Amino acid sequence: MFTDSHAHIYSEYYDDISKVLSRAKEKNIGRIINNGVDNKTNKEVLSTIEEFPEIYGAIGIHPEHVHEYSIDDINFIIDNLNNPKIVAIGEIGLDYHYEKESKEAQIKLFERQLAIAEQYNMPVVIHSREATQDTIDTLKKYHVKGVIHSFSGSKEVANIYIKMGFLLGINGVITFKNSNIKDVYKDIPLENIILETDSPYLTPHPYRGEKNEPSYIYDIANFVADLKQVPIDKLAEQTNKNIKKMFSKIIN
Repeated sequence: MFTDSHAHIYSEYYDDISKVLSRAKEKNIGRIINNGVDNKTNKEVLSTIEEFPEIYGAIGIHPEHVHEYSIDDINFIIDNLNNPKIVAIGEIGLDYHYEKESKEAQIKLFERQLAIAEQYNMPVVIHSREATQDTIDTLKKYHVKGVIHSFSGSKEVANIYIKMGFLLGINGVITFKNSNIKDVYKDIPLENIILETDSPYLTPHPYRGEKNEPSYIYDIANFVADLKQVPIDKLAEQTNKNIKKMFSKIIN
């Protein structure tokens, strides 16, 4: 069995979530962690984890929503951390690609959510785009662990995150013909990685141009198993061990 450790399964993107999950089940993807990015999607995450047994959730405010969130949205996150199927605070972090002028506001939002994670002993799911040093410097202020979602940095940065107690999320980007990240992941032990789709984004080869979905974890897993020259069942076993160790609320 495989786990899609990071997806955005919202009605905005999928007309029939049941069919999406059925296709995933056919490919032996038995567990999905659905990630919120703002108050609206956090509420939808809570709805999906209640409706579908195979879906777990992470709730948080993404840096792209730094200008929109309110203290009520933060309190909503806190109020729902005791839900047995909410396994992390995420997707949170820093993104300087479009929002360079909001660096200070983003860091403040990031720190606010990291403080909550530390207080409630919750893992975090980190988004970091063109903000590596600030992400590392901010994380060092808190005693937290979690996942660096869609990691695409250097070996040196990968080792920094690993030493800090983070797993690295591998998604469809590794299958892109022009991606150099495969050279980084060749040398990273299986104990430090998990698989994700980031659905509906970052669709792996050979499905580029289509909407991504959790069933494509199988294709990502095949690529990674070939890259690392390990049996695919060993990859499945180890990545699931990593997920259960990181997200302690996942017990099945």
